[in-house]
Amino acid sequence: MDVHANLIHVGDQDFEEQVLKADTPVIVDFWAAWCGPCRAIAPVYERLSDEYQGKLKFVKMDIDQHQMHAGRLGIQAIPTLMIFNDGKVIAKLVGPHPSRLKNEIDRTLSANGVA
Repeated sequence: MDVHANLIHVGDQDFEEQVLKADTPVIVDFWAAWCGPCRAIAPVYERLSDEYQGKLKFVKMDIDQHQMHAGRLGIQAIPTLMIFNDGKVIAKLVGPHPSRLKNEIDRTLSANGVA
């Protein structure tokens, strides 16, 4: 398994600290091990985590193991990717859309004055 300096796995116990209280924008990939589309987008997500290092923190959260925040955020389909800034959701992408993912990140960061 590759190590990505800008990609971390979080659970319900550290979601608030790592995501909601982060001092940079955070994108969270809500996924599950049994989900084929989740596995399909994972390599793209990992590559983007390297590309956006220092601009956007990349987080993965297994919704089978950590259901509390996924439930609170209304996650109904996976993969769901959400971008948080200052503790608020500023973008949401549902489904495995590798080509749209980078565009959505760029659009969201520039629209929120982060890029």
